Amino acid sequence: MGWPVLKRRVIPLELLRNRRLVKTVRFGASRDVGDPVKSSQVYSDQDADELMILNIDGPSANFREFGQIVNRIASCCFVPLSVGGGIRSEDHADALFIAGADKVVVNTVAYDQPHVVTAIANKYGSQAVVAGIDYSGSPHRPGLLSSGGRKVEKVSVGEHLTNLKNAGAGEILLQSVDRDGLMEGYDLTLLREVAAQISMPLIVAGGAGGFTDLVNAFDAGADAAACGSLFNFGDNNPLRAKAFLKNRGVLVKQT
Repeated sequence: MGWPVLKRRVIPLELLRNRRLVKTVRFGASRDVGDPVKSSQVYSDQDADELMILNIDGPSANFREFGQIVNRIASCCFVPLSVGGGIRSEDHADALFIAGADKVVVNTVAYDQPHVVTAIANKYGSQAVVAGIDYSGSPHRPGLLSSGGRKVEKVSVGEHLTNLKNAGAGEILLQSVDRDGLMEGYDLTLLREVAAQISMPLIVAGGAGGFTDLVNAFDAGADAAACGSLFNFGDNNPLRAKAFLKNRGVLVKQT
């Protein structure tokens, strides 16, 4: 008897800067696209499988204010929340779980303080720890990036995946910096490379411009597709995305 096939997930990805929902291009300049609480409630009503909320304020991030926003979102949404951005300690993770997060997303801390990731996983379970991987193929900043894309890490993708597994991460969020905000499709080559090396669930982000891009991502090995610009611009939403996927033979959660 084989393993059951996991249903694919559609996850709106929301970026916060100065308490507002924004969209970026290649992790650079951002534009305001609305109120994060109202947008999250709409996504919840539109059958999103999860919501992912990342604070990109960087070192200036105010965790008290961030936690308040997360709490407001959690109080009006009825889907799992994955929340991250600037987590540097177990206390930071505690604050977000208390605010209503179901999972936390870690990135920079996994490179220089993996024991923090282990502590969070031991306390809340590996399934509650999503490890973010930001990757760029640009000659100006090639490889794995941390600190919101500002720092190049001197470790290979394969080595970092092993380190994340050993630290206790239970899920991977793979983002292409080069494709962020361009709506030209996910980096399928990178996606296939990572999918071939891990057994844990894999979320892909960065580049979705149409529902066909989600189909391509699932065919390449993604378990979930995170979408930002796709849902911020135009008349697209998670409900329509899942109807399209179902019609294309992709197994998705039912409404």
